[in-house]
Amino acid sequence: MNYEFCLRTDPGLARENNEDSVTFDEPTRLGILADGMGGYNAGEIASGMATTFIKSELGRWLAQAGRHANGREVRRAMEICVDNANRSIFNAANSNPQYSGMGTTLVVGVFQDGRLMLGHIGDSRCYRLRGAALEQITKDHSLLQEQMDAGLITPEQAATSTNKNLVTRALGVEDAVLLEVNEHRVEPGDLYLMCSDGLSDMLDDEAIARIVASDAPLDQKAGQLIDAANANGGRDNISVLLAQANSGSKKRGLISRWLGQ
Repeated sequence: MNYEFCLRTDPGLARENNEDSVTFDEPTRLGILADGMGGYNAGEIASGMATTFIKSELGRWLAQAGRHANGREVRRAMEICVDNANRSIFNAANSNPQYSGMGTTLVVGVFQDGRLMLGHIGDSRCYRLRGAALEQITKDHSLLQEQMDAGLITPEQAATSTNKNLVTRALGVEDAVLLEVNEHRVEPGDLYLMCSDGLSDMLDDEAIARIVASDAPLDQKAGQLIDAANANGGRDNISVLLAQANSGSKKRGLISRWLGQ
């Protein structure tokens, strides 16, 4: 299985700075997206620390372990790297009053031929487009999700709630954090979308599906997602990372980097 990656991030229309951080490492097929939180520029510091640390440490392990490391090994490596990143952010927040309370959401994916090992913390998401069907394959760690799971509110009520940004789990806020990790089978033609809530709060699943299911190139789809979120208000930073799976017989796609900052 070959993968083509594309990323783009945008501050949106209401924020002066961008507290999202998104990156990928094509040789190891590693994608990472983080949405920071905290006063001053602390959110930007937290998300940047998360993506830089995890790309360096997990990327190094993947490069050494090769693409054929089994799922249990990849899962454990992800957990160790994320735990180390969490401690680094937590310690930085506690040693610098300006960064007190900072943290970040996280989505991290390792694409291995026919398998995706996907970890996440908080309400940044990963979607999968298979055929014409778009499915959210992460479950938000948020107050709204807990209320929906308990039957206290409906998805329709959640869509208009004022509590959208209350996460129940974040990287760097406490000295330990639980990374939720799930393994997914990848089929040729699958398209994976990682995004911050600056996208998912502005666009419903139907609108996202219309864009990612088009025949446009990946970089154009990424730009259209950003533009659509801004057209609907752009109330937060918007970041997207697209990963297109193609059968091994196809020529490997070129990297597309659209930072949009």
